[in-house]
Amino acid sequence: MLRSFPRLDTELHSYRLENGLQVLINPRPGFTKTLAYFATSYGSVHNQFTLDGQTHRVPAGIAHFLEHKLFELPNMDVTARLSALGAHVNAFTSYDMTAYYVLCTGHFYESLKLLLEFVSTPYFPEESVKRELGIIDQEIGMHADSLDSRVFENLMKAMYRDFPIRLPILGTSDSIREITPENLTLCHRAFYDPSNMVLSIVGDVDPEQVLSVVRNVLGTENRVAGKKCRGETEPAACFQSRILDKMEISMPTFLLGFKWGNLDSARESIRLEVIGDLAAEALFGESSQLYLELYDQGIIDGSFGGGFELADDQAMLICGGDSDDPQAVFDAVLAQAEKLAQTGIPETAFLRMKRSALGRRIRDLDSFDSTCFRLCAYALSDFDYFAFPEIYDSVTREDVRQFLLALTDRDRWSISVIEPL
Repeated sequence: MLRSFPRLDTELHSYRLENGLQVLINPRPGFTKTLAYFATSYGSVHNQFTLDGQTHRVPAGIAHFLEHKLFELPNMDVTARLSALGAHVNAFTSYDMTAYYVLCTGHFYESLKLLLEFVSTPYFPEESVKRELGIIDQEIGMHADSLDSRVFENLMKAMYRDFPIRLPILGTSDSIREITPENLTLCHRAFYDPSNMVLSIVGDVDPEQVLSVVRNVLGTENRVAGKKCRGETEPAACFQSRILDKMEISMPTFLLGFKWGNLDSARESIRLEVIGDLAAEALFGESSQLYLELYDQGIIDGSFGGGFELADDQAMLICGGDSDDPQAVFDAVLAQAEKLAQTGIPETAFLRMKRSALGRRIRDLDSFDSTCFRLCAYALSDFDYFAFPEIYDSVTREDVRQFLLALTDRDRWSISVIEPL
């Protein structure tokens, strides 16, 4: 089905195949490059699920481990083969999604075929799994030495009591040692079924030829994928109000996090994302009164920034950077939130912010990578990404004021600070 979006000056071919796979193609006539994302609704937080009537709990880090292992096929070096075709291939694992992507300037259909083949083929020889264990263990060590990673993961540990976002995406040195070929195969069976996945393509391609390749590789059987277990409802208040760590750095680094809480629906989460981004811009964006005052006082520098984040059914507002006085920044952010919640944002300023944010989102469609990623991410949340202008239309000044009012609840704030040794 071809749909037009006049406000965005773009089109989208949208299909739901017999096997349950969503295929989304954004045509770009005349472009030589083509980008394809093949993504599954499976990330690091999904470590408990049911499949075929049985409940399973798997080790932390297995989604990322599985991403690494799927690049192997019997008797073939996948990366080398794609390179020989002139294609670049890579992948990533987030809290709630794993995606594999290939960028081509030629041989697209052959590259697409290989992408679908290696992602859909569970091939986990025991010796290969053991070898990968050492590689990922080194990656975990490097990750622990990264300042940005450490301050963020500490914040997640402080904010969340039960939700698995408090565990690193990579897992730990102990947890990955529990990973076996058997539980890798189990997770692949549960979440790498086409009915739990999306293929998005941006480029000058023939939709019918794309569908032919997909059907030939993935077949038409529609099976039942694994069902994620949410566990206990995460409390509204943060688990800890403050977490402190030390590293060999020259000045303190910090992150502030506001825990929004559980989300009930995909449309609610997408709308809340727009509201949260506007509230963040009004509260501590680079043109905001608070940012300019703190910058002039030397309390923050150019590293300061933040925004609104979604992870599965959780949401949070985060900001941070380098500062000699993180507590002063925290107090100033809360005081400004209270002020804006009382007075509201002036109507002209709000409309200007909303137009600017919508304009940035529309300009972002020029990026193949951003478009492909967002088509997948929003489709996995059962939302049509190209409908985002309607969400912006629906957001009001009062919506943003109510969001800022929620930010005045100190129990839902945590601060993660890393000080110099």
